[in-house]
Amino acid sequence: MSIFQLTFLGANATVTGSRHLVETSRSRVLIDCGLFQGYKPLRLRNWAPFPVAPDSIDALVLTHAHLDHSGYLPRLVREGFRGPIWCTSATRSLCRILLADSARLLGEEAEYANRKGTSKHHPAEPLYSEADALAALKRFREVGYDEYFEPVPGVRARLRSQGHILGAAAVTVESEDRRVVFSGDIGRFGDPLMHPPSSPDEADWIVVESTYGNRHHPAVDAASELAHALRPVLQRGGVALVPAFAVGRAQLLLHLIVQLQLERKLPTTPIYLNSPMATNVTALYSGHPREHRLTAAQLDALAHNTRIINSVEESKALNLRKGPMIIVSASGMLTGGRVLHHLVAFASDPRNAILLSGFQAGGTRGARLAAGERTVRIFGQDVPVNAEVIQLESASAHADADELIQWLRSAPRRPESVFITHGEPDAAEALRLRVERDLHWRAHVPEYRDTIDLT
Repeated sequence: MSIFQLTFLGANATVTGSRHLVETSRSRVLIDCGLFQGYKPLRLRNWAPFPVAPDSIDALVLTHAHLDHSGYLPRLVREGFRGPIWCTSATRSLCRILLADSARLLGEEAEYANRKGTSKHHPAEPLYSEADALAALKRFREVGYDEYFEPVPGVRARLRSQGHILGAAAVTVESEDRRVVFSGDIGRFGDPLMHPPSSPDEADWIVVESTYGNRHHPAVDAASELAHALRPVLQRGGVALVPAFAVGRAQLLLHLIVQLQLERKLPTTPIYLNSPMATNVTALYSGHPREHRLTAAQLDALAHNTRIINSVEESKALNLRKGPMIIVSASGMLTGGRVLHHLVAFASDPRNAILLSGFQAGGTRGARLAAGERTVRIFGQDVPVNAEVIQLESASAHADADELIQWLRSAPRRPESVFITHGEPDAAEALRLRVERDLHWRAHVPEYRDTIDLT
């Protein structure tokens, strides 16, 4: 009997943990394999047994490299997955950086917990090791945009460029004349850094993200908003701390800040990039010139006007410096990394500012700061936040509600149904209502571990 089923194993009622399983009569193909982040009940899913046996999955197709889409791969391989992992060339390059960095951070967190006795597990162990990350990377297979390929016999797929970050793609999967499109993360149509997303393939079903399904990005351009936010901080001699995702947002913000200084729209103050991962990612842009809008001259200006912080000693010394200065550091939601040490150093001074530059998932420090909380817990201590907290609205790499509808509307024909994922509950429900009202299409918000028979 013919089978074509779709099971939602993540990114339901949350923007993290993207994992979608396509099953046919002969095979299982997993679309994305991300980490759950944010609230503790979500993070605990990373430690639970995978919902299906990893060795029963025949192949995996990756939409892009962000950890909420790729970060569980080393654990999946450790638990028995032995199939190929298909993705674009840029996604493979990014994953070499991100997965190794993720493994290193997980190891450091476990080591810290053992040293300080802050874990109920004795000893605390990381979710995966750097060796696990290397084993996962050996399973990667590159494929170009718009090229049909067979992840497994009897299943065809292709990747369509989505903007968002280097290598990001929508995935089309078809078997026996039935076709489903997975949007991955959809980029902006007017992004200063990335090209606009491609139209979706003709499909019977579309699985679409809804990160900003209930929001609209402001009409102001990102450079103007950034200048308006930074200028007063620098003029009063403050430190502007910019937590930024190491892939995409760090490069956009650095480019805009450098251009604003060159155009004398901002005071010429030191710009520091304190994220080894973001530094390595920035170097990839020159190797993938067709993936983004930056010219060689703009990349050169970015490199020459940004001071790179490499060692831990340099990072510690930065905390002793006075403003005015700008520090761009990861992670973007303040979940880990060197930015936490900067937050401890600079958050208590009202002359300083913290610029949140992207979506802040529920349960993260970034989300709590965006909600107005005036203390943040870091390394077991409550740190007072007297610095100005500014949420940048125009620097997002995700399509907003109107752009999501614009992307769906560009589909060649009406699908049988749209499945809405990768959003907080209110965002997903808002997008469902808009799809039904504006497009007159059927739309459904699946729950975690729902299985839909597409036969």
